[in-house]
Amino acid sequence: MKNCFAILNAARRPSQRLCLATHLTESASTSRMNRMRDVQIPQLPDGLQIRSKILFLALFCFLPIAAGAQTADEIVKKALDARGGAEKIKAVQAERVTGSISFGPGAEGVFVVELKRPHKMHMEISIDGQKLVRIYDGKGAGWTINPFAPNRDVQPMSDEDLKSISDESDFDGPLVDYKAKGNQIELMGKEDLDGKPVFRLKLTNKNGDVRFYLFDVSSFFLLKWEGVRKADNKDIPWESFFSDYREVQGLKYAFKIDSGSPGTDLKQSLTAEKIEVDPQIEESRFAKPAPPESPAAPATTPPENR
Repeated sequence: MKNCFAILNAARRPSQRLCLATHLTESASTSRMNRMRDVQIPQLPDGLQIRSKILFLALFCFLPIAAGAQTADEIVKKALDARGGAEKIKAVQAERVTGSISFGPGAEGVFVVELKRPHKMHMEISIDGQKLVRIYDGKGAGWTINPFAPNRDVQPMSDEDLKSISDESDFDGPLVDYKAKGNQIELMGKEDLDGKPVFRLKLTNKNGDVRFYLFDVSSFFLLKWEGVRKADNKDIPWESFFSDYREVQGLKYAFKIDSGSPGTDLKQSLTAEKIEVDPQIEESRFAKPAPPESPAAPATTPPENR
C-alpha cells in the first residue's frame, strides 16, 4: 500500500484563470496546471499543483502497507498480516487503481494509476477535460505532461521528483522490508484518534524524511498518515485519513483517502472505484509518452461564393 500515495500543484491565480502553467507531482517543482486557452474555469483550491505529487503519494496509500503490535516490528508484522501477509503482498507484480478525485466544488476529476515491478509507474489525472500525465520507467527516467502549463510538451521529471519517485512507485509500501529499504521505524506509543485507540509509528527514510503512521490497535489497519510536503521550497504539513477497507484477491485496501494540510483550505478526497491486482499492463505504458496533440483550431465557415 504505499502512500501516498500521492499528490496537483497550481497556485491560485488572482484572475481565477489558468493560462499556461505546469506541474504534476506532489511538490511544486514540476510545473503544472494552467490552461492553454484563456477561458474562465471554476475556482481551484490553493495548492492544486502541490497535489499532483500528493495524489501519487496518496494513491500510494491505496496499495499494500504495514502495521503492528507492542514493539515496532510486532506492529509492522501485524499490520502486514491484517492486509493479507507480507509474502502475498510481495507476490503482486502489478496493480491498477482507477477512481475519482475532488479538490472541492468545481474541481473534480478522475484518475488512473498503474504500477508494475520494478518501480514502474504510469499515472493520469483528468480534470475539466484536460489530462495530466506522470510516468516513471523504473530505471531512472521519468516524464510529465501538463496541459495547464506554459509548456504543454513532454517534460522530463525534475531532480526533486526523481528523488522521491522510488517511494511513489513502490506499491509494497515503506514498511514492507523497511530495513532493506533504509527506513528506520520507532514505536512512539499509543494514543486516541477520533475515539479509537491507535499505535503511532515514526518512520525515517534514507533521505532523512520523517512520517508518522497511526494504526488501529484492533484491526491494525492504517487510519492516518502524517508528514510534510514541499511546495515552492516550503514545508507544508500534510495528513491523510484512510477508510472503507475492502478485500481484493486476498489483500485489504483502503478505498477512501481524505487528505489536507491542517489549518489551510488545501483539501483533496480520493475514492477508488476499482483496484486490480496483477492486470495486464503493456511495457509501453512506462516509456516516454508521445507529444500531446495540439488543441483543434476553431471551425470557420467558408465565405459564400458570389
